[in-house]
Amino acid sequence: MRIASLYRSSPLSPVPQPDYLNTAAVAQTTLEPEAILALAKALELAAGRQTPARTVRWSPRALDIDLLLYGDRISDAPELTLPHPRLRERRFMLEPLAEIAPDWPVPPDGTSVRELLARLGIAQDLVRIDWNPPSATKFADRSA
Repeated sequence: MRIASLYRSSPLSPVPQPDYLNTAAVAQTTLEPEAILALAKALELAAGRQTPARTVRWSPRALDIDLLLYGDRISDAPELTLPHPRLRERRFMLEPLAEIAPDWPVPPDGTSVRELLARLGIAQDLVRIDWNPPSATKFADRSA
């Protein structure tokens, strides 16, 4: 439904690697969060990401997709934690999300994305990159 701008951020990893490009998207789906996670993992593998058993933690990766929120759902399942366990502390997640859904209430307390971002302050360099993300209408037109 909406796609945020791209943002360049420095890696938080102790492993030397290039900067990351980050964005966020808001979508409507009938899929359960576990199915979305499975799709995200398949996309990561298709983009060249290796399985965790074959890589070093925090190592560079071709693609990293995180499910940040799923409505107001809360999950502490080992395979999927909702909201994302580090959402409240990562500017590179909150800033793109605030661009497209600033008033979204984040469980469990319903604090808005905008307020979480304000509380975080400026702890990480993040640079907005100008680009023209495809609109949801353009995506819908392709499937027709």
